[in-house]
Amino acid sequence: MTVSNRILLTLAAAVLLAQPVQAADEEPQKNFGSVEERRIENSIIEERANIRKEREYISLREKELKTLEESVDKKLAEMDRKLEELRRQEKKIEALLAAKSEEEKKRTEDLAKIYEKMSPEKAATSLSGLDQRLAADLLANMKAKAAARVLDQMTKQKASELSTTFSTLQLE
Repeated sequence: MTVSNRILLTLAAAVLLAQPVQAADEEPQKNFGSVEERRIENSIIEERANIRKEREYISLREKELKTLEESVDKKLAEMDRKLEELRRQEKKIEALLAAKSEEEKKRTEDLAKIYEKMSPEKAATSLSGLDQRLAADLLANMKAKAAARVLDQMTKQKASELSTTFSTLQLE
């Protein structure tokens, strides 16, 4: 580097250091050659301000969306947990219903054995007073010969009704 270049570089540095320092947001005061240049410069400054505001708004919206997303994720996790709990409860209820149904079936079989041992006249009288479905279930669990003797002792109408109910046993 030559001496003249060093002198020029030193002078340039001195001139730059002598100028006042401006804040980053402040625009330097410029001498415009025309009104059009000033108008364009002002419009650029306004656009920069608008862009800055839009970025701030977008940033705020992104934060809101993230918060909402976290809230939705928590709610979904809670719903999944509750759904799993409901499924466990459903399985428990199904097991209890199966056990109840099995117990009812056993008791119906035991009661049918008792009716088998009764005289056909007494069994017919007792079955006539029972619920149609229960009477049909009892007849279904009796031996065929014993059920036939009991039906023979009933009125024709009652025997017909029980036979119809017996033949249309429903799955429960």
